Amino acid sequence: MNLKVISRNIGYALLVSALFMLLSIFVSLANGRDSALSALLISFSLTFIVGIFPFIFVRRTENITLTDGYMIIVLSWLLSFIFGMLPYALWGGPFTLDNAWFESVSGFTATGATILENVEELPRSLLFWRASTHFIGGLGVVVFLLLIIPNSSPVRLRLTNMELSSLSKDGYSTRANKTVYIFAYVYLAIVAASFLSYLCCGMSVFDAVCHAFSVSATGGFSTRTASIGAFHSIAVDIVTMVFMILASMHFGLLYMTVVSHSLRSMRSNPVLKFYLSYLVVVIVMVTVNIRLQVPEMSWGKAILEGSFTTVSYASTTGFAISDNAAWPMFSGFLLLLVGFICGCAGSTTGGVKADRILVLIKALGRQIRSSIHPSYVGGIKMGRRLLKDEDVYPHILYLSIFIVFAMISIVLSYIFGAKDLDAVCGTLSSICNVGPSLGERIGSMGNYNSQPTAIKIIFSLDMFLGRVEIYPVLAVFSMIFRRKGRI
Repeated sequence: MNLKVISRNIGYALLVSALFMLLSIFVSLANGRDSALSALLISFSLTFIVGIFPFIFVRRTENITLTDGYMIIVLSWLLSFIFGMLPYALWGGPFTLDNAWFESVSGFTATGATILENVEELPRSLLFWRASTHFIGGLGVVVFLLLIIPNSSPVRLRLTNMELSSLSKDGYSTRANKTVYIFAYVYLAIVAASFLSYLCCGMSVFDAVCHAFSVSATGGFSTRTASIGAFHSIAVDIVTMVFMILASMHFGLLYMTVVSHSLRSMRSNPVLKFYLSYLVVVIVMVTVNIRLQVPEMSWGKAILEGSFTTVSYASTTGFAISDNAAWPMFSGFLLLLVGFICGCAGSTTGGVKADRILVLIKALGRQIRSSIHPSYVGGIKMGRRLLKDEDVYPHILYLSIFIVFAMISIVLSYIFGAKDLDAVCGTLSSICNVGPSLGERIGSMGNYNSQPTAIKIIFSLDMFLGRVEIYPVLAVFSMIFRRKGRI
């Protein structure tokens, strides 16, 4: 394991966080040196010093192994969480150490779960930092790192292949070295377009920036306790829905659509058709269910709330315009289901990805046909691509591992004192990076502040596993245990 190359690349990741802490300091100064200025100054200084340290004392090297790559990915995320919690912890208020850690992990993983009972009590600079963690984490701590590393560097090429799963690179043709730039272009375009759209809807510049960061990252942190519902604007609701859907689509597909000036790539993409189809079906079911179970609700309101909430959970954004704690259990189950499946690979969504679910459905169909007709030798077709068994196996295995980790987390949550269905709902919302869950405590208008410290730690680890898609963490643990076995 090459500590030099690991430390230098982790330094890049920390410097990205330091940059946004510096921007938060400027926000504090612009708002009359608000109460978070000292906390941000100290946090920026510590993060910058630790981030710049390897560039001063460690020689540059281009050699990188698989071990180094996985360590860079995992440690970049973990250290971003640790330094990202400093502004919260130093400011104080509701941010005890466990709460600061939870908020930082939730921000960088673009989960959007919060411990805040009153978001408006935070100074603007801290609200900006909170939104910035979404912006950084939405594209990815390591992807920001890759944007800085030169194109010709073998470090960049290998880390690209490690950080971006094969699923996220499907659906369009380009050189591996350009993949990161394509993701960055689309991501920044969504940020800019959503920002301008929010301004046109009447939001202030500050609110528009923070919500653009959140919706593009499918994160869900808002500048209001009541989330998007606080603006009481149908225009804001519709704009948010549009960008939640765009941010949950494959970025490579969006890029090809714009470059080719044609919707053909979207119309022919089986995953996108599957995603939008199940989204429409669930919206209809949720809308009808809440309208019939809540007679005083108008059809117009039922359609708006059913559509917005379903899209919010399916895109794993977590914005809210209503309290789902009062909704029927059937609608709640559907929300958890779409949050588990979520959007397309190659987007900023969490969950297991619609791509894997479609592969699973097709693999199941092939297995059933093979059972009925033993001579059947047909393959699994995804659009024009014929998948081999070696292409299907990793995704089926990932789904199995994902479910196993979720079950372990649920059991641990019950052991450490989670109440009622909070263990199940909280685990699924955390590991799928949805954020808000179900129920009065942790539902769309609730928060995680009342959860025991152990539960917050478990849920934050779930967020991390869901964001990095488990494999890098398993690889690092495997390397650590192998090294211990040799000692």
